Amino acid sequence: MPERAIEVILEEVLAGKVEAYHLVNPQEVVTAEWVRLKCQYGCDGYGQSLTCPPYSPTPEITRKVLNSYRCAVLIWKSREWQGLRELCAHLERTLFLDGYYKAFAMPSGPCERCGACPGKYPCRYPESARPSMEACGIDVYATVRKFGFPIEVVRSCTVEPHYYALVLIV
Repeated sequence: MPERAIEVILEEVLAGKVEAYHLVNPQEVVTAEWVRLKCQYGCDGYGQSLTCPPYSPTPEITRKVLNSYRCAVLIWKSREWQGLRELCAHLERTLFLDGYYKAFAMPSGPCERCGACPGKYPCRYPESARPSMEACGIDVYATVRKFGFPIEVVRSCTVEPHYYALVLIV
């Protein structure tokens, strides 16, 4: 039985560290098969990390996982994504220790814990290495727009980047 309400934990861990966050229904998170194609044919990190395709869950598996949850938190951080992975790992652990044993984080971007990932199990940092939303086939653009967060293609250095994470809770 969880000790504290989800909202209390989110405020404690996220306040002042992110622009905003929303509790969301995981069934409303958008998945699509084409998302992993963008990893495979557009990212130089493809196959370079255990948290990226082809090692990360497929969109089909991700959809099944999302459907097994009732609540998640979508987190928005702007300007720089450094620290988002650690923040998500901390939130996941805090939720877990408070009784939300299903908590699982999916920060944005590639895992940079090792620099160059050795690409073999066991992972050196299993406590914080998590696949990104896009690596799992989540359409980040459609999902964050659905929940009212800003996002656009960064076409130049004058466009402010936005970074997102999804932490599945219960």
